[in-house]
Amino acid sequence: MPCSGYACGAPRCRSILLKRGGVSTAAHLLVWLAWAVLFLQQLADAWQQQLPWIIWLGKLLPLLIFLPGMLRDNLRSYIWLCFVSLMYFVALVERLFALPGNLPAVAGMVAVVTLFVSAMMYVRWRARELRGVTAAQTESGD
Repeated sequence: MPCSGYACGAPRCRSILLKRGGVSTAAHLLVWLAWAVLFLQQLADAWQQQLPWIIWLGKLLPLLIFLPGMLRDNLRSYIWLCFVSLMYFVALVERLFALPGNLPAVAGMVAVVTLFVSAMMYVRWRARELRGVTAAQTESGD
């Protein structure tokens, strides 16, 4: 059955059509910025080390998997992105202990911490916005 927009009541429709508030918009933009920086850092790291293609997949695919959900503003995708970002955090901590002062690793660490915090806060603030709309609709009888 095709979606009829906001009137259908599906969570994905409410999420897409409801405008973001100020803080959730800022967090959303920060998530995308941090995601892009982390992706580019991982890409540059794989290129610099001349890694085989299977390692490239292992470094980049976990970030790419969440793109469709992030583009649809699916909050579960952001939650899972937080979990996966911890894997990058561990790898970057190991890299920083092995090569202290490595600028690409420092940039990746800043990006992964920013990604984790901003994605976590975005989910919290966006869920509150969506719950507020649902509660208002329930009270008004829509």
